[in-house]
Amino acid sequence: MFSSSTKEIPQEIAAVPRHIAVIMDGNGRWAKKRMMPRIFGHKRGVEALRETVRACDALGVGYLTVFAFSNENWRRPQDEVSFLMGLFLKVLSGEITRMHDNNIRLKIIGNREHFSPELITLIDAAEIKTADNTGLTLSIAADYGGRWDVMHATHRLLADRPDLATTFTEEDLSPYLAMAYAPEPDLFIRTGGEQRISNFLLWQLAYTELYFSDMLWPDFDRQALTVAIDWYHGRERRFGRISEQLQSPC
Repeated sequence: MFSSSTKEIPQEIAAVPRHIAVIMDGNGRWAKKRMMPRIFGHKRGVEALRETVRACDALGVGYLTVFAFSNENWRRPQDEVSFLMGLFLKVLSGEITRMHDNNIRLKIIGNREHFSPELITLIDAAEIKTADNTGLTLSIAADYGGRWDVMHATHRLLADRPDLATTFTEEDLSPYLAMAYAPEPDLFIRTGGEQRISNFLLWQLAYTELYFSDMLWPDFDRQALTVAIDWYHGRERRFGRISEQLQSPC
C-alpha cells in the first residue's frame, strides 16, 4: 500500500517536505455526485491513499500522516461508522505485509479505547512488524483529536512527574504527544474545499504551511500532490524571524 521532533529553524528548506499531514476530505460528496452511497466514496478514498503513499515514498518524503477518523466522527450514522471500522480492519489486514516488504513503518495514533479487541490486536501486530523499517513512516490518526492529544499528554506527564504540575514547559510535554517520534509537519494538505484544520494535530501544526484544495479526496493523485509541493516551494518559512535573517549567512 502503501525514512524526533525538533524546534530548530532549518538553514535551508529541502526540495521535498520531510513531513506531510493530510485531511482526506470529500469521500462522501464524491460518492453523492455519482449517485452512490457514501461507502463507495470511502472505498475510493483508500485507493487515493495508496497512490499518495506510493508517491510520497518515491519522492523521499520521510513522514506522511493522514486523518482517517476523528473523535467527532463517532457522531456519524452508525452504519457508516461500522463500515469505516470494518474498512480500517480490512485495509490493515490486507496491506501490512506489503507495507513491510516496501520498508514502510506504520504508526496508529489516537484513542484506542473504543476499538474492538480484534482491531487493537491487529494494530499492535502491524506496528511491531514494521517497527524497524527505515523508509516512509505512515501515521494514521484514528479516533484522534488535537485537543485529546494535548490533554492525554498532559495527564501522562503529570502522572510521571507530579512535581512539574505548575512548572512544566513545552519541552517537558512534547515527548508525551502522540507524534513525539516525528518532526512537526512541513506541509498540511486538506482536500474537499474546507479551509480549517478540524482538531487535527493542533500542537504540531503551529508553523506548518497550510494548503487547501477544492479537489475531493478520491480524485487526489500524484499530480495533485506535485501541485501542492510546488506551492510549498513558494512559501518562505520564517519561524518567527524576518526575511532578512533567513537570507543572512550568520
